[in-house]
Amino acid sequence: MTTPLVSVSKLERIFTLGSERIRAVHDVDLEINAGQLLVITGRSGSGKTTLLNLVAGLDRPTSGTVCFQGEDLSKVSEGELTDLRRYHIGFIFQSFGLLPLLSAYENVEMPLRIGGLDRTERHRRTEFCLEMVGLAGRARHRPYELSGGELQRVAIARALAHRPSLILADEPTAELDLARGEAIVALLKRIAFDENVGIVVVTHDLAMAQIADVTRDLSDGAFVT
Repeated sequence: MTTPLVSVSKLERIFTLGSERIRAVHDVDLEINAGQLLVITGRSGSGKTTLLNLVAGLDRPTSGTVCFQGEDLSKVSEGELTDLRRYHIGFIFQSFGLLPLLSAYENVEMPLRIGGLDRTERHRRTEFCLEMVGLAGRARHRPYELSGGELQRVAIARALAHRPSLILADEPTAELDLARGEAIVALLKRIAFDENVGIVVVTHDLAMAQIADVTRDLSDGAFVT
């Protein structure tokens, strides 16, 4: 039996605002597997981003566990969590998060520079990732010269560059029209399979769920069964 890449058990996150306790996430069990595209749907405020932050170790649960490759994240230091995010997790954001003065190539290469790869390997991997997302011919263009769909493809290539085990995408199609959004999710599904990486997409767009390998619906912080 294959061990899940990420295993979430009885996860709960409570925020306190004055005298009010808000259960942003509760009673959540989840498995994320390598090579799989998992789409989590839900309305704004349903707890999707909170859940993503807990999986990434950006936030600590009130109770329950998040295990990454068998290791309980509640038992590792902040430094170890930083290394986990730097070397093993890729992030894709709704607003793309690209550096505006750098070209597409330089944006994708940046995490490889941070990771200390030599110049030859950086070049090889950057070109490979841009080719994978269909932007080899746009490598020298800066973000303002690219369309919304192209910007998100650069962001995907950057998230993939350092060969993460897991990619987390927070509303990656929100700034795109339906056709471009569907193309992005289809691309993520292909990358999950080709690169054997687990990819989690959170979205309010139910149409995106039709492309996923696995879909879960989050409502008021809990999965709908």
